[in-house]
Amino acid sequence: MIPGLGLGFAALLFLLLALLATAIRILREYERGVVFQLGRLWGVKGPGLVIIIPALQQMVRVDLRTVVLDVPTQDVISRDNVSVKVNAVIYFRVVDPERAIIQVANFLEATSQLAQTTLRAVLGKHELDEMLAERERLNVDIQQVLDAQTDAWGVKVANVEIKHVDLDESMVRAIARQAEAERERRAKVIHAEGELQASEKLQQAAMVLARQPGAMQLRTLQTLSAIAGDKSSTIVFPLPLDMLAGNATSHLAHTSATPGPAGAP
Repeated sequence: MIPGLGLGFAALLFLLLALLATAIRILREYERGVVFQLGRLWGVKGPGLVIIIPALQQMVRVDLRTVVLDVPTQDVISRDNVSVKVNAVIYFRVVDPERAIIQVANFLEATSQLAQTTLRAVLGKHELDEMLAERERLNVDIQQVLDAQTDAWGVKVANVEIKHVDLDESMVRAIARQAEAERERRAKVIHAEGELQASEKLQQAAMVLARQPGAMQLRTLQTLSAIAGDKSSTIVFPLPLDMLAGNATSHLAHTSATPGPAGAP
């Protein structure tokens, strides 16, 4: 064998092996490869074994798994002019690898920036009380706005969760005073409603007792019986004036009817 021929064959074999190694791509189940041939879109490949022609084709890997994106804290001014700091987390994934690579330069960065601006825009339309009490509805509103805009990029926003709504100390104290005033208002309303119901019941009882004089006397006796158990109490029992007038008339009549001593005129 000619030594130079053997050396050239070995070099050629090594070159072929190197080209074969660079031509073979293995994509996992959650990966897709967007293949370009001489700069033009060739197609989307994967998962599994993919053969790429070296120097003619290039492949860009795209991960199809759900991405968890933490939105940095944003300064938001609510509709009632309250400044708050809000941060959120977004769950999204690529559903169209072709558009995710062709339509936007960096879909991760683009989605992050869009999430920040959308968070400020949507929350700025609501008052502070809605931000604190209606997070579920606000999450849905932000998710729908984001999903509509990222659809052109082949990105699906699955969920948005507002994590924290931070207020300054003065606003926290103001909210605490407002909550305390609201509790006092409710307590006064409940007390007034109770007084109204009690007065209505007393009025009904008075009407019943007025129609039945004997019932009033029985009620009076029951009250006396209830308070007589306390020996330290002094009971003042009022008598009706007509009863006193009747007793006085009887006494005068009895006195005038009684005969005087013998010899008296």
